[in-house]
Formats: sequence, structure tokens, C-alpha cells
Amino acid sequence: MKKNKVRYSEIIPRTKQWPIVQLSKNRKRFIREVTQESFDNIKKIARGKSLREELEMTVYREKLRMKANPWKVDPKDERDFWRHIQHRLVESQGKPDSVRKEEEILKEIVQRYAEEIAGNFKNTYYRFARAFVTFGFARLLNAARVKGFTSLFSKQLDLGDKIKIVGEPEHIRSLAKKGTVIMVPTHFSNLDSILIGWVIQFLGLPAFIYGAGLNLFNIKIFAYFMNSLGAYKVDRRKKNPVYLETLKTYSSQALRWGCHSLFFPGGTRSRSGQIEKSLKLGLLGTSIEAQRILYEKDGEKAKKIFIVPVVINYQFTLEAPALINEHLKRTGQERYYKESDEFSTSYKIATFLLKFFTKGSDISVSIGKGMDILGNYVDDNGHSTDHNGNPIHTRDYFISNGKITIDPQREQTYVRILAQRIVEEYHKYNRIFPSHLAAFVAFGMLQKQNPKLDLYNLLRLPEEDLTLDYKEFKRNFKKLRKRVLKLHRKNKVGINEGLKAKADLAILNGLRNLGMYHAKRPMVLKKDRIIVQDANTLYYYYNRTIGYGLEKYV
Repeated sequence: MKKNKVRYSEIIPRTKQWPIVQLSKNRKRFIREVTQESFDNIKKIARGKSLREELEMTVYREKLRMKANPWKVDPKDERDFWRHIQHRLVESQGKPDSVRKEEEILKEIVQRYAEEIAGNFKNTYYRFARAFVTFGFARLLNAARVKGFTSLFSKQLDLGDKIKIVGEPEHIRSLAKKGTVIMVPTHFSNLDSILIGWVIQFLGLPAFIYGAGLNLFNIKIFAYFMNSLGAYKVDRRKKNPVYLETLKTYSSQALRWGCHSLFFPGGTRSRSGQIEKSLKLGLLGTSIEAQRILYEKDGEKAKKIFIVPVVINYQFTLEAPALINEHLKRTGQERYYKESDEFSTSYKIATFLLKFFTKGSDISVSIGKGMDILGNYVDDNGHSTDHNGNPIHTRDYFISNGKITIDPQREQTYVRILAQRIVEEYHKYNRIFPSHLAAFVAFGMLQKQNPKLDLYNLLRLPEEDLTLDYKEFKRNFKKLRKRVLKLHRKNKVGINEGLKAKADLAILNGLRNLGMYHAKRPMVLKKDRIIVQDANTLYYYYNRTIGYGLEKYV
């Protein structure tokens, strides 16, 4: 795997030629197209309900959302709008023109959703935001490494010194010249969107569109940067089919317009700390739909859509304690709770970034090998091959009786195949850090010491029962490290170089980085004992290395 040394040149120097700029210039037309296509699709998909029933359920769910989980970023006319929609539905019932009125209501709802989702990319703002983010992050990094006020203006260190881009950076640049790239990263932290935005511009790629949680637009300055860097808004509270169809159509249309896209197929940050193993198929399915429509429209000359898995690796995750607590509440089947939002104020965002960049922990971003929409690897020219290296023509996947056909069941099968391939690539391009392995060893030892306890009882053990002998811990660490290095040689997982140090140094490195920000460290070393101070957060970091069959070696 090659590591980045210098910033890459832009593959399309003139930003006016970027697809996202063309979409932005034609924003009204684009929204009209999204609205009309979504409207047509929703009418076709009956789901065993009439259009009226679908609309009534949408209104009910929206009213429930507003009452149970309101956000500051919600439009001021939200309640009035849905009250008005409900009133019109009631008025139209039983009238001769009720079908026409229901369709008018549907179109109005879809247009509102499309307007809400749509990004507001401006090329001049993008340039400023990109320069500001790069300058700001680099200055924070220098402040951490080179003490003193003047370090804020030092050029001694660059973000490339802290953020390591590994894997296949040249490959993704080649693919972005040949077709449309969809980058599908893992998702662990609210920092991910900004981090990936920086990686995209570092690699010299045109701006990508990407879905960002609507809650992140609560703060005006943050919303400015999100919009400027290509974000469109995703409201994860909205689960009704009308909204989801509009969101999927927005993604599909943008791909057909040639916009490179980024979305987190896990849907949201991993609450458990585990690499995503069950992906959301909705947005992922838009890549297959868009590819089929492009083949229908342009035949053999159609641009290909490429899927590029990306794994983001942190030594520690700032939100880990809150995330694992949410996970445990969900799996423990506790009653409904409101999702915590660490990014609800500009102060919290500023504190988050300052503390993250003033810690000494490195970050790595692993760029995977590109695949087509069926999960077959592609070469630098975008040509697909099977596992034996034989050429594949992806257009053939959509042909039935000699012509391209629409087959929803077939495309659902394709998207499941693609999702599985992405998960496999995540595990391959994941990098195991000393902190991850140390947490895995410690929690695994606790499980072996308490074989009769289930997870929840294990997490409730008193502190005096959460200690481990360091010599035994070290033996287990060396044994698992040997196994990890063997997997690495077989190209089944990546590793951080710190894992190759002498065992004592690797362990100390892992303990220092593990939860360095948290109020209570997951575990510490005192004399000849490992003391577990926060079993819940330790469990989060333990989960980071699940999926490699290491459990049996503890």
C-alpha cells in the first residue's frame, strides 16, 4: 500500500466543468426532475395501499416526528404545513375529483422534500471553505505538535503528517476520469464528513455530493461549510415511503448527471464500534438503478458507475461512550429514548475539533479498489473482471430477451450482492491499531474469566473484578498480534505500523491512545495490573476488531 507524500494535482483543473457545478447551475431544473420522477414512482408502487392511505400515513408519521423529536433546523412553517395537508385530505374525501386532489397533495409533499434535501453548492464558497478547512485543521495540528502561539502560523507540519491516506489513491483518480465514482466509507464519528471532504480535495478529485444528517445543519456556520463542500440533507427521522423515495430519486438523478457521490451505507455512525456488517440498501440501490437507466439511454457508450469502499480508522472515537450506551440500550430492549446529539451547538463542535487535533493520535483513510455495481473489481480503465480475471460487461446484467429491462426483484438481488462485497472490502482495508488490539485482548480476557455471565452482567461487574494480570495480558497480546500479522500478510486486513513495535511499547502506545479524550479511560496500566475503568467504552473498542475470528485465540 502506498502512502501519500504530497498533494495530488486536480484531475479537472477548471471547476466550471465539474458535474456538481453544472447541477448547481441548473438546480431548479434538477429539483423539478427529481420531483416528477419521485411522484411517478410513488404512484406506481402501491404496496397494497391506496394513494390516500399512503398520504394519511405520511401525515401521521410526520406529526408524530414533530411531537416526539423536534429539531431547531426544522422549518418554522412545519406544523402549519402538515396541518394544512391534513385539512385538504379530509376536505377532498368522497369528492368526485378526490384522486386529482390527492395527486396534487402528493406532488406538493414531494416537492417540499426535494427542496429540503437539495444541496446549495456554490463554486466560490467551495474554494473558500476548502482553503479554510485545510488551513484551520493544519494550524490546530501545529499547535498540538509545536508549542506556542506562533505555531498556529507555522508550516512545519501538514495534515498529511497526521492523516495517512493508504490503499489505492491513484486508482480512484483514474476511475474519476473514466466514469462516476461513489465513495462508500465506514462511519464512526461526526468528524467523518469533514475528514472525507478533505481527502477528496487532497486527492485532486472534483467536489462530491454527499448526504449529511439534517441535525448537522443546526448551526449556521457549520451549515455554510456543509453546503459549500457539496452536502445534501438527509433527515433520518423521516421513515415514510414518500420521503425515502424522494431521497433515493435525488441520489439516482445526481449520479445520472455525472456527479461523484459519497454516502455512508451504514446509514449512521456505528453505535457498537463494529465495522458495518448490515448496510442500508436504499441509497446503495440507486447506483444500480442509475447504471441501468444510463445503459437504456446511452447504450454501450454509457458512463460506468464505480463503487469505492473507504475505511476510516481512528485510534479513538470521541463519541464512543455515548454511542456504545445507545447501542446497549437498543440491544437491551429498553424503552424509547432520544438520540443524543453531541453536535448541537457551535461550542461543542469547536471543542470537538480542538481536542481531536490537539491529541497526538494519527488517523488513516484506506482507499479500497474500485468495483462495478455488482461488486466486481475494475482496472484503471474501468473494465470489469471476474475473480478469474475474465472480462465482464456490466450492461449484460440488465438484459433480458435481448434488451435492457426493468426487473425490481433482479435489482434487489444485485444490491444485496453489492452490499456483501462492500462489507468484505471493509474488513480487508480496515487497519488494526495497537489501541484496537489492546482493547480486544482485555475484553476477551474478561469474557474468558467470567464464562457464565452474559454481556450485560459482565458490564455490571464491580471495578475490583475488572483487573487483569499484565504478564498474561502481554502473552495474549503477542499471540493475537501474531495472528493479525499473518492475516495482514494474506492481504485480509491492514495494520498500523505501531503494531510492529516491541510488545511492551505497542501495548503502551495502545493504552495511551485508547480513549485519551474520555473523562474516564477504558483501561490503564498500574504496576503489574491492567485496570478496566469503563467496561462499556472498552467493549466499544473491542468491537472494532470483530470479524477476523480472533476470539478463539484469547
